[in-house]
Amino acid sequence: MIIILYIAAVIFAVAVLVLCISLAVTLKALNPTLKGISKTMEGIEGQMQGITHETTLLLEKTNALAEDVQGKSAQLNSLVSAVKGFGDSVSGLNNSVQSVTSSIHNNVAKNSDQIAQVVQWSSAIMGIRSKIKEEKRSNVIVDEPIANKEKKSFFKRTK
Repeated sequence: MIIILYIAAVIFAVAVLVLCISLAVTLKALNPTLKGISKTMEGIEGQMQGITHETTLLLEKTNALAEDVQGKSAQLNSLVSAVKGFGDSVSGLNNSVQSVTSSIHNNVAKNSDQIAQVVQWSSAIMGIRSKIKEEKRSNVIVDEPIANKEKKSFFKRTK
């Protein structure tokens, strides 16, 4: 029985030896694959660092742009307020002009008879004036100039 035990121990030792040899061969075959994966991971790590750097720069530019947009938005708000104030002023001016216009219209309507009378009197005075001018023209006596006497003129002629 002891011989069987020794035989079992030898078989076990051979089996462990075969297992170790096959494990060594497998690990030896796996070594190039693991080296390739390691190099790939190093490349990915370098690319990730570049991406991280570019992302950081892009984020900084985005923040600066957002601040600039906020500043310009605040300026635009003040411009909109000024334009609104100008619109309110124009609206107030428009209301004032409408009120003056309606006041004038009402006064003209109230005094239309007086205005018509003034227009009639004005027409009559203009007619009388024109008749007086015509009469003055027809009553003017034309003097014949004396040959030796010089005419006096307001305007001097130069030769």
